Amino acid sequence: MNPSASSRRGAKRSSMLPRSMFLRMLWRAATLRKARAAAALLAMIVAAATATAMLNLYVDMQAKMRREFRSYGANIAVVSKDGNPLPTDALNKVTTVLDGQGIAVPFAYAVANTPQGKLVVVAGTAFAEVQKLDSWWSVTKWPEAPQTALLGTRAAKSLQVNTGSGDKTFDLTFNGKTIHLTAAGTVSTGADEDSRIYISLNDFEAWTGVAPSTIEVQAYGDPGQIRGVSQKLSAALPGAEVRPIQQVLEGEARVLGKTRSMVFASAVLIVVIAALCVLATLMGWVYDRRRDFAVMKALGASERIITGFLAAESAALGAVGAFIGFVLGIGIAMWIGRANFHAPVAPRLNIFLPVLLGSILVALLASFVPISLLRRTQPANILRGE
Repeated sequence: MNPSASSRRGAKRSSMLPRSMFLRMLWRAATLRKARAAAALLAMIVAAATATAMLNLYVDMQAKMRREFRSYGANIAVVSKDGNPLPTDALNKVTTVLDGQGIAVPFAYAVANTPQGKLVVVAGTAFAEVQKLDSWWSVTKWPEAPQTALLGTRAAKSLQVNTGSGDKTFDLTFNGKTIHLTAAGTVSTGADEDSRIYISLNDFEAWTGVAPSTIEVQAYGDPGQIRGVSQKLSAALPGAEVRPIQQVLEGEARVLGKTRSMVFASAVLIVVIAALCVLATLMGWVYDRRRDFAVMKALGASERIITGFLAAESAALGAVGAFIGFVLGIGIAMWIGRANFHAPVAPRLNIFLPVLLGSILVALLASFVPISLLRRTQPANILRGE
């Protein structure tokens, strides 16, 4: 028989034996003291389930609130300086900066004369994009054909145009040039839009020769990302004034900030309580097994082995609690969404890793005090019953 091969097999068996024994000791520690293990595991499950439910609700609520804030319209306005039109490539530059993470809609404005001799603001824009940007507008019917118009409710009264039935046609004059329009529907917002008339940008430019002077932008992301987009737009369009719409940004930041603070404060409180429960359980666990650890030390077990044993017990406790608590937490979050918010809450599987790592970390931190006590344990004193 080859001595070298035999020695390698012996070395392999000797390296496997401590590992298998280590795992058996972990299993025996959990099964022999079921009450202690169950109490610690229950504390970790409650912490993981609560943290999962709150994080899932927060992430889902954040996504829903951001979608709601998008329906409020633009959060950035790109405006020409001194009333001059924007550069012809301004819209392309804005679209390049957004890189698919937002909507950009051009607006051109002119003051026209009505047949009654009144002045009215006429805006040229892209209706398909406006419907996405300003979905909150109350519109009876959007224009679909050329030379059709969307009238603000006050402008419709001033023109004496009935968009429901009867004659819907009217004329507008700008710089001596007249355009013949048909009213498609009305818009009501309670703001300046009620006094304006909107037509397609192609019709507007052919009639007035005026290019867009404003681009309303809805950038996706949190308030910090939106401010970053504003800075990029300022750099790309130095001749224009880029204005973040503070009411939208501040409202979103305030709502999301308060929600985030409430969720994290509650989660921290629950995690601290769970950590104290696990700490108390592990302290009692170590006290019950002090003679076992004293025997292990007397037989030559190093502090590293004993420390690793307790740390492995705690980490396994945290991992098992995280798995069970995550499943329960997802169910709780879905139930809360149905019962309290009357809206479905989608399971957010991406929060599992933070919950798992957080549970293991809490369990390891809770085991720090018992481990430090074990390191100061003198085997002789314990075995003598002192």
